[in-house]
Amino acid sequence: MPRVKVGTAETRLIVLRGNSASGKSSVAAGLRDRFGRGLALVAQDNLRRVVLRERDLPGAANIGLIDLTARYALDAGYHVVVEGILHADRYGDMLARLRADHRGPTHGYYLHVPFAETLVRHATKPIADEVGEDQLREWYRPLDLLPGAVETVVGADSGLAATVDRIMKDTGLTGLAARDR
Repeated sequence: MPRVKVGTAETRLIVLRGNSASGKSSVAAGLRDRFGRGLALVAQDNLRRVVLRERDLPGAANIGLIDLTARYALDAGYHVVVEGILHADRYGDMLARLRADHRGPTHGYYLHVPFAETLVRHATKPIADEVGEDQLREWYRPLDLLPGAVETVVGADSGLAATVDRIMKDTGLTGLAARDR
């Protein structure tokens, strides 16, 4: 079956991955706030937990839904941010196909936060009472990078504003934001 190319040479695909409480959702929201209209957020938690209400398991339906949603938005001319824990062993093949099929620039970022800092950040989240340290430890995978050196590692020392600035600049969204509003 031939592969179908998606998006245009101008659309940007950004993949934000990392452990729980690494700042992925905050960075994605910051990118959207900075860019404005024309940037779609494809959030793993929303599609998996809210839309499908399923557990994160190998081969689960949310993997295909994330892929289809990102492709649809790219084909509609949106820049797309796919964000989530997106463990490499479960989501890596889908992300590799999406990267290969995207006509425009694709950028990957892995937000790396040590486990001790994950615990501190997690304590401020609404689900802190539902998900404890043992569950976080089970989920945590240090530097769960995709193969092929396709991700830039962003450390915990990079604050939210600096991370958003960096991604806006790296991806070329900075120059497009003023034009596309």
